[in-house]
Amino acid sequence: MDFNVKKLASGAGLFFTRAVQFTGEKLGQAEKTELDAHFENLLIRADCTKNWTEKIYRQSEVLLQPNPIDHTGARIEEFLYEKLDRKAPSRITNAELLGQYMQDAGKEFDLGTPYGSTLMKVGECEKRLGAAEREFLQTSAISFHTPLRNFLEGDWRTISKERRLLENLRLDLDACKARLKKAKAAEAKAACEGEMAPDFQETRPRNYVLSVSASALWSEEVEKAEHELRVAQTEFDRQAEITRLLLEGISSTHVNHLRCLHEFVEAQAAYYKQCHLHMQELQNELSSDENLVPNAFALNSSHSMVTAGSQAEGASSPAETDTLKIEEVQPPATGTRKAKVLYDYDAADSSELSLLADELITVYTVPGMDSDWLIGERGNQKGKVPVTYLELLS
Repeated sequence: MDFNVKKLASGAGLFFTRAVQFTGEKLGQAEKTELDAHFENLLIRADCTKNWTEKIYRQSEVLLQPNPIDHTGARIEEFLYEKLDRKAPSRITNAELLGQYMQDAGKEFDLGTPYGSTLMKVGECEKRLGAAEREFLQTSAISFHTPLRNFLEGDWRTISKERRLLENLRLDLDACKARLKKAKAAEAKAACEGEMAPDFQETRPRNYVLSVSASALWSEEVEKAEHELRVAQTEFDRQAEITRLLLEGISSTHVNHLRCLHEFVEAQAAYYKQCHLHMQELQNELSSDENLVPNAFALNSSHSMVTAGSQAEGASSPAETDTLKIEEVQPPATGTRKAKVLYDYDAADSSELSLLADELITVYTVPGMDSDWLIGERGNQKGKVPVTYLELLS
């Protein structure tokens, strides 16, 4: 094992020296080279970009892979494929798995029954939704998630490396400035002592000669410190320019991420549109077959229609009028149900009934009424109520 003690000691000494210098700068006891305002703004903008990109990347990862660690070990498998630089096999989505379970259950329950037939139809729809989800995840991962990761793992690492190198060169530059300042002060002091006329009765000639020699040595030290300062300043300026160019490239990063964001929105919009179409098709398919969707309110409606017709022959029914008159609506003899209110609801007009969460009301339907609404009664109060705000009780 090649163990270089001198190199290790030199590195440790340099680290200790920079740590002392950095501490002195924080305490205001050491000189620090300040960067220009434009450069500082670029640094702030870069840090802001990195922080928010990292947050968006992490949250988009949660969105695109909601269960990063599950019983199937999917995340571990994907990690291994990524390290081996191989494409991970396509994995079935949760919606597709649910659809498969529904179809298997439908076959088990007999496709000739309404329940079994409906399970088959819903299962097929869930499979289509799962396929759309998988396509959305793949598209979003390529067009949005991967570019963010490439920035954090590629461009930002390069910027961070160059910034650390610039900071080290700045510390070296400030150390050279401090060294030159001390050398000039010592040279000036030695020059003052050398200009004084020696008193050979009180001063030994040997001390005078030593003072002159010290002045010459300090002059050489000043020249050496000036040379080191020029070299350090050149290296610092070159590194500052490299870092500045990388920081100005953040603008290009914003443009690239903007394009990726547009592609992500388009993919998400296409996914939700496709899901909406699939669900509409399923609803139409189920509603077209009355045997598959038993509707207690539809039965109650027909019963109410017969009752109303027998009581008032020749009178126009509510279904024949454009506006439903709540005060004229009468509850059917049978078919009323209790319902629990899920959310507060404020009536939009006098034909509606305001609701309070968790209260119990009586509901029923009337012929010609919109399927999204029911008639609700609470004591002497009566009005239309939205079905989505209710939990129908048996």
